[in-house]
Amino acid sequence: MSPLLQYDGAPHGEAPLGLLLAAQVERAPDATALTFPDETVTRKELERRTNMRARQLIRAGLKPNGIVMIALPNCREFYEVTIATWKAGGTPLHISAKLKPREYDELFSLAQPQLVVDAKSPLLISPDDFDGSPVDATPAKHWKISTSGGSTGRPKLIVDARPALWSAEKEAVRRKPDAVIINPGPLYHSAPFAIMHTALLEGCHVIEMGRFDAERYLALSAQHSATWAYLVPTMMQRIAKLPREIIDRNDLSSVETVLHMAAVCPPHVKRFWIDWLGPDRIWEVYGGTERIGATTIGGSEWLEHPGSVGKARAGIEARILNEAGDEVPRGAIGEMFFKREGGASSTFSYVGADVRQRGDWASFGDMGWMDEDGYLYIADRRTDMIVSGGVNIYPAEIEAQIDALPGVVSSVVVGAPHTDLGEVPCAVVHRTDDANDINERVLIESISNKLAAVKLPKHVIFVSETIRSDAGKIRRMEWREWARKKLEGAET
Repeated sequence: MSPLLQYDGAPHGEAPLGLLLAAQVERAPDATALTFPDETVTRKELERRTNMRARQLIRAGLKPNGIVMIALPNCREFYEVTIATWKAGGTPLHISAKLKPREYDELFSLAQPQLVVDAKSPLLISPDDFDGSPVDATPAKHWKISTSGGSTGRPKLIVDARPALWSAEKEAVRRKPDAVIINPGPLYHSAPFAIMHTALLEGCHVIEMGRFDAERYLALSAQHSATWAYLVPTMMQRIAKLPREIIDRNDLSSVETVLHMAAVCPPHVKRFWIDWLGPDRIWEVYGGTERIGATTIGGSEWLEHPGSVGKARAGIEARILNEAGDEVPRGAIGEMFFKREGGASSTFSYVGADVRQRGDWASFGDMGWMDEDGYLYIADRRTDMIVSGGVNIYPAEIEAQIDALPGVVSSVVVGAPHTDLGEVPCAVVHRTDDANDINERVLIESISNKLAAVKLPKHVIFVSETIRSDAGKIRRMEWREWARKKLEGAET
């Protein structure tokens, strides 16, 4: 067996990412690596094709540490090009294939990639003319570059400081080698990209569903006896709102761990999953692509500290600071800052943005508080906060109550201008086609006993389109501008 693997198939040490697939082939060459709706790919075949693509990239001009911008939908080629980039000594930059020309141009200008692989690229042509034997290349200085519009609406690059080597930090919570995983998320997003690609290199079987659909996700999980799941709260909520007969029809007893992240999980959704699968199988991670800090919490802990995202992980400190940079008392809301050995610069760098930093402490920009036991709770993003008549209002709290209503798919709450109060909450609500009985009055009455009057939306706009992306994210700035245009001339 390859020295890159332990007896159970897990990588160890600092093995080059480009070599791990070959080591998995040694273990079980004909094991399935990837499954798509219309094809399956074995480890042996994936290793051969990624070696060929690596040579294809080098022939096209990729130099050591060069950037390959990948703008593809979830597909076999996406996985092949990413792994081939590591094999060739390059760094993959994964972006959405649906970007507008302006967004694409801004990212291209920031990244200055050596190669671009998109739907029109000649590099998508089958690499069958190239040698499929292993490629000897030095691992790149950076294993990936991700993108974010963040709260500013301006695109930026998040360059991971880690080299293209496997390390314990790339392990996902409770994921075992040879796990079976359904990928529900877009690979242009940081978490699905990192999770699915490292899972493949650890010998896991990844089933690619392309675009998330709640009922289909359950069916695939049951069909393939999935053992480990990555989801975001929006997906969890859509599954929870399925008819009970659909949920009961699909056996998820094989799933050992459900890991969720990327957004605040409404308590009613979390309780549903804990009641359904049991607390020991539900795990949450709070963090960010920048890796300046992270917390973890299991379902049993969460029941003792409902609403918490957990404690800071080993080697990381957490504090809640006010605008002056002073630590606030336990239970008081402030901005969440983290400190880890080596500082923020040891984990990432921005291109096109500045780090929110106070000395050795850095922040994702989220507001929250800490209880007496050191557990953290998220209030909202600092830039999403609505200030109404001097009162701080956190949209996530209102969205959680609206999203819990029958007939609501999802919502986004933004600040609408008000002549007296400055801003008031405005809710944009995506309801199901058969939920026309949910009007503004009914919605506000339904949540009025759960929120203070100042937090109740003063405007409600219903839409029939999706509010959150496939990754569960909201482009809040765009929705705010859209809502404000809709409300022009409305009484304030």
